[in-house]
Amino acid sequence: MAQASRFWDKMADTYARRPIADEEVYQIKLDTTRRYLRPEMSVFEFGCGTGGTALAHAPYVKHIEAIDFSENMLAFARAAANERGIDNVTFSNAEIAGYEAPAGSFDVVLGMSILHLLENKADVIAKVYRLLKPGGVFVSSTACVGDTMKVFKLFAPLGQRLGLLPQLDVMTTAELVASLRAAGFAVEHQWQPARDQAVFIVARRPADR
Repeated sequence: MAQASRFWDKMADTYARRPIADEEVYQIKLDTTRRYLRPEMSVFEFGCGTGGTALAHAPYVKHIEAIDFSENMLAFARAAANERGIDNVTFSNAEIAGYEAPAGSFDVVLGMSILHLLENKADVIAKVYRLLKPGGVFVSSTACVGDTMKVFKLFAPLGQRLGLLPQLDVMTTAELVASLRAAGFAVEHQWQPARDQAVFIVARRPADR
């Protein structure tokens, strides 16, 4: 994880200045997520990066706890929150594998553009399930490059060792959905705007578990 933190710390300035690749798709994801948000809700986001999504959703919920393992990314997030006068988002330097909170702490968990950058998605998804209240939802957007660029399975490890690529799970959409269902989630919404774009999923923890 220390290597990943260093990689994203170095990328923070470039990442913060980079425009959103597809603004229309991003807005659809925001709008879809907001259908599940309520003013009394507590939300958790892991891998929040520079905080754009957390800050966009802040007006619609009570509080958002957002974490990232890059302190440089978080510096941009905190600056943006201060500039916009948003005080119901807490940004903390942490990674999901070591994050601890009581079971059932959150109504909604967000994992946007992060699952494919983690070493063990099954463990992370299981933790998300535990952190959610019964009936809560997990909203994710994930690059499933195993569907379109299977060659990455060969080149990703070398790129990671050379520091040219971050940790990358070359998963398929089917593998991602299977991991969610294995953890106990029911997939309520699944959308992929194009075959080479991220898969957007809303998965619910059943109310009776």
